Amino acid sequence: MRARRSAIALSAIAAGALVGTVGCTPASEGGAGEQTITVSYIRTDAFTALDTLFQATKDQFEAENEGVIVDLQPVSANDEDYKTRLALSHRSANTAPDVFYQDTTTVRADAEAGYLLPLDEYLAEWDDWSQFSEAAQQAGVGNDGQTYAVSLGTDTRGLWYSIPVLEAAGISTPWQPNTWADVLAMAEAVQTSDSDAVPFMLYAGTGTGEGSNMQGFYQLLYGTELGGDALFDSESAKWVVGSQGFIDSLEFVQTVYDEGYALPVDRALDPNVWQSVFGELFPGDALGATIEGSYTPSFWVPGGSFEWDAYAENMGVAAFPTQNGDGPGVSMSGGWTLAVGAQTDVPDLAFEFLTMALSFENSLSYVNENSQIAVRADVAADPSYIEANPFVEQVTSFVEFTHFRPATSEYNQISAAVQRATEAVITGQATPEEAAAEYDREVESIVGAEQVIAK
Repeated sequence: MRARRSAIALSAIAAGALVGTVGCTPASEGGAGEQTITVSYIRTDAFTALDTLFQATKDQFEAENEGVIVDLQPVSANDEDYKTRLALSHRSANTAPDVFYQDTTTVRADAEAGYLLPLDEYLAEWDDWSQFSEAAQQAGVGNDGQTYAVSLGTDTRGLWYSIPVLEAAGISTPWQPNTWADVLAMAEAVQTSDSDAVPFMLYAGTGTGEGSNMQGFYQLLYGTELGGDALFDSESAKWVVGSQGFIDSLEFVQTVYDEGYALPVDRALDPNVWQSVFGELFPGDALGATIEGSYTPSFWVPGGSFEWDAYAENMGVAAFPTQNGDGPGVSMSGGWTLAVGAQTDVPDLAFEFLTMALSFENSLSYVNENSQIAVRADVAADPSYIEANPFVEQVTSFVEFTHFRPATSEYNQISAAVQRATEAVITGQATPEEAAAEYDREVESIVGAEQVIAK
């Protein structure tokens, strides 16, 4: 699932109202002899694959478990708002769901808060657990080494481009830039070729929330000299400040916007700008390229939010390059999981529902519909997975050089600071150097002086 919209500030009154939208049916309720499992997850017009998965699992589970009712509780919200609502629901056993959709970046914090049920004893008895890759198994591990969630699938990021737009600008396809300069050269060529086209849409600012980082700034930052340690130093387990790579990445963002390669700032800061990218610009041959996820084709396939019959012929995808061409490319990976609530009255049934939702058949259907990267070995080896869309094999190859966000309890605050830095630059409120210095101050304020390292 892509991170693409920011959280909203909730007043005390609004917060109280939101609690009732998640997990509102206690597991102990139901008719005589009945048990209820509540399941909370995201469902939006642009993301229906999870709803499809849970509807099918509900039917299967209720058929195999007489007297059990599965109460599906989809939440129509963006990623950040959903996480806020979920956290609010955990405040009471009466509102906390039994099974829920859990972001990998919040597993550790929510486990520390006591919201998640440890699953190791259950997983030890589940034969299918061995099918999950090591990285997928680690996605649900808390700071204490216990496993609290099971991965649904992951994703990668690449540089998606319009073949007609690039070729009209004199750029041969398939296209694979080797450096940042090559990307800027493409944007300049498209701008010269078609003044009405958007050469290179680069997500930035707070409007698109985490998407600004995953489909924007991190693709730059992780391609600088420090590579995978550019945001968080793995050896010292400290947050990086004072890096030239951070400034260089902001300078690239500034160039894209100052040169008019991206959409105007007011449109770029619109939380729904991604709809224009997928629904209008690419299908209308009006966009050269953008950084987006492996899930991109899911918007255009039959039944997708923006069906487009010609996407397979008109689109291409390349690895986003490192700053100076000293590596195979840069990708960012996220991913969501399924977890069981610590306050559930029916832990055995809840885990059984989780495993049924993540069975081979259901996992295969889910990753194919949602253009996710498979985390089960048997699913990844299935012919229908490779044939799901023309880009699956290529975007799966990006796993070789992909990066994952630091799964720490402070991450969400750090992410917001990065978004503010890019917004300050594209709006002209700060130079890259000034925005980087302010970011450094924010990071130290968030984690403490002893938890930062200058590099």
